Amino acid sequence: MPRPIHFEIHAENTERAIAFYTTLFGWEFTQWGTEPYWLIKTGEPSERGIDGGLLPRRGAGPNDMAAVNAFVCTIAVADLDTMVRRMTDSGGSVALPRMPIPTVGWLAYGKDTEGNLFGMMQMDENAK
Repeated sequence: MPRPIHFEIHAENTERAIAFYTTLFGWEFTQWGTEPYWLIKTGEPSERGIDGGLLPRRGAGPNDMAAVNAFVCTIAVADLDTMVRRMTDSGGSVALPRMPIPTVGWLAYGKDTEGNLFGMMQMDENAK
């Protein structure tokens, strides 16, 4: 059964958000190169759970067609194209079509029937 593998937090003020989550949960944040993106370590690899990322919010939200203003979970799938079809056949919609994440895999974002945003990732180190 598919499981979540990554989540993202979009923040108006990234420093304030990092301080909040560090204080509240003890999460560790590491900036990814020079990008405005921080990897979030939520626990040790031996512990059950997932890690995530934090990035600046772009635009206002959470109105329809506005920037993300929520936790976005990304679920690992074996075949992204099949899962996107299954999603739309089940009443969901494509929010962002399939795109490569170089050296990681193929990513697409969808909305469920309630308008909640989520990601699906097909791992593929050859994605370009």
